[in-house]
Amino acid sequence: MAKKKAPCCDSSKIKLQPLGDRVVVERDESEAVTAGGIVLPDTAKDKPARGKVISTGDGQLLDDGSRSPLQVKVGDHVLFTSYAGDTFKLCTRELLLLSESDILAVIK
Repeated sequence: MAKKKAPCCDSSKIKLQPLGDRVVVERDESEAVTAGGIVLPDTAKDKPARGKVISTGDGQLLDDGSRSPLQVKVGDHVLFTSYAGDTFKLCTRELLLLSESDILAVIK
């Protein structure tokens, strides 16, 4: 009997909309080998402080009721602070929810 995939694991059906000035980022893979050729186990790897923007909110709500547009967009590769945001798992993907102010730069 074939095992069915959970509906949330179908990446074409995942719709995740952060609120306000929040951004969802998927971290880049960490390096498995050092520059000197040493293979690192998973426990010794640092989590990279860069990734790809998966989803963005509508922008920060201003005093006059309008929203300021975000400076990043879906698909941007970004650098962010090491301890920024909250990590969560959505099916098999590990994602990071952070504020736009935690993003330091867009990699072009």
